[in-house]
Amino acid sequence: MSHNTTEVLVGGAVLAAAIAFAVYAGQSTGFTTSSRGYELGASFRSLEGVTVGTDVRLAGVKIGTVTGVTLNPETYRADTTFSVLDGVQIPDDSSAIVSSEGLLGGNFVEIMPGGSFGYFVPGDEILDTQGSVSLVSLLLKFVSGGGSGSEADSGAGN
Repeated sequence: MSHNTTEVLVGGAVLAAAIAFAVYAGQSTGFTTSSRGYELGASFRSLEGVTVGTDVRLAGVKIGTVTGVTLNPETYRADTTFSVLDGVQIPDDSSAIVSSEGLLGGNFVEIMPGGSFGYFVPGDEILDTQGSVSLVSLLLKFVSGGGSGSEADSGAGN
């Protein structure tokens, strides 16, 4: 069986490109756990659209990822843990909000910094939270509210 040098070189280049792509994909999706950080927690009324691996952002910049989501059977709230990159200090009066990237975009956890001079330490919990707002329920309220208001107005005029 004879081996052509060109075939071996092309095969090696394809293999190297596949490995490079796999490493890039792992880093860009946050799948690899090579980033160092500290854990914080928060409890939300609704976490619609947020799962493990969802971005945590501050001023639009990714500073961490959601690492755990569980339902608290006593409070019926979604207890969430997320990692924050080392070096990013978050004031201890900050709030965590589930925000949307737009009508068709996904959700992410947004940190709204407070003005305190104290900072969260690993393991702390953010107490001021705001859950996600369902766009479908907002649209249904708008449609049903607009329809009932016009019926009442037309009935009052008769």
